[in-house]
Amino acid sequence: MTQANNISSQLITSKPSYAPTMTLAMAQQRAQFISNIRQFFTSRQVLEVQTPLLSQAGNTDTFLQSVAAHVTYQDRPRTYYLHTSPEFAMKRLLASWQVPIYQICPVFRDNEIGTRHNIEFTMLEWYQPNYSLDEIATELNELLEALYGHSVVMSHYRYVDAFMDYVGIHPLTASLTALRAVAEDMGLTGFNFNNTDDSEENRRQSWLDLLFSHAVEPNLGHDLPTLIIEYPPATAALAKTAMDKDGNKIAKRFELYINGIEIANAYDELADGQALRDRFEQDNQLRARHNLPKMPIDEHLLAASNDLIPCSGIAVGMDRLLMVVTGASSLEEVIPFPSGQA
Repeated sequence: MTQANNISSQLITSKPSYAPTMTLAMAQQRAQFISNIRQFFTSRQVLEVQTPLLSQAGNTDTFLQSVAAHVTYQDRPRTYYLHTSPEFAMKRLLASWQVPIYQICPVFRDNEIGTRHNIEFTMLEWYQPNYSLDEIATELNELLEALYGHSVVMSHYRYVDAFMDYVGIHPLTASLTALRAVAEDMGLTGFNFNNTDDSEENRRQSWLDLLFSHAVEPNLGHDLPTLIIEYPPATAALAKTAMDKDGNKIAKRFELYINGIEIANAYDELADGQALRDRFEQDNQLRARHNLPKMPIDEHLLAASNDLIPCSGIAVGMDRLLMVVTGASSLEEVIPFPSGQA
């Protein structure tokens, strides 16, 4: 090819700076994808709701960083936060109305960029009163079938079993020393989770998270969509805890993995305002040890939690789910403007 032809070819294939990373064909698939989700929930009489993106409270989770927004409220400067999930506000609705609800909305998590991450992304979240985790898993399975257009079989895999299969030690009973040694054997060096100001449970969970993300997650959901169940209690967040068949305390939650990608996260929801307050305060103490800002606790959520009826809830990363359904390899293919181009 001559130099002139090469330049001409580059001009033809290059895109203008304003162009989206998503093709028109994918945009049409995305629109149909969202329409199918709405039809799914309408047919089950699940009410679609819309809650604020901005809140005076923030997520206290140490590893979820909220995007702060400086606003003027009644002529005074205030700091609000873009929600990391619609969970808190939706639970206020659920406590008030006590009917099944769902929401499709943008959510925001600071400093998250990559082929599977973006600061702004789309979440589907729904809550079913009087549903167990098994029942919400069944409904998730039915949603996948509606979106894939064919029968879907999901496997269930205990966190303990997955960890032992791919890491080789028991995650709930292994010592801190053993967890660190295994991580170093796998080449996961340069991490320091031994801050003596942290509780032993938090230090253990940091090593577990590192090992799970590097050694376990990439292997999950390649043959069948896989539910990881019975997580360690330190990951309970807003979920209940219970004892497993071996007498170990576990969190009543599951996560869905497809092709090594985390797609969904479900809880048997904890309806205890004081217990949640204790967890949020512990989160803020841990944030302080990691030099992260203390987050204002959502007092409305705590009050609503005491009136919350038994229920299960689930959050689904819509962009990631569209990726696996369409065979896309990165978020850029299924959203028009990633954060770097927004």
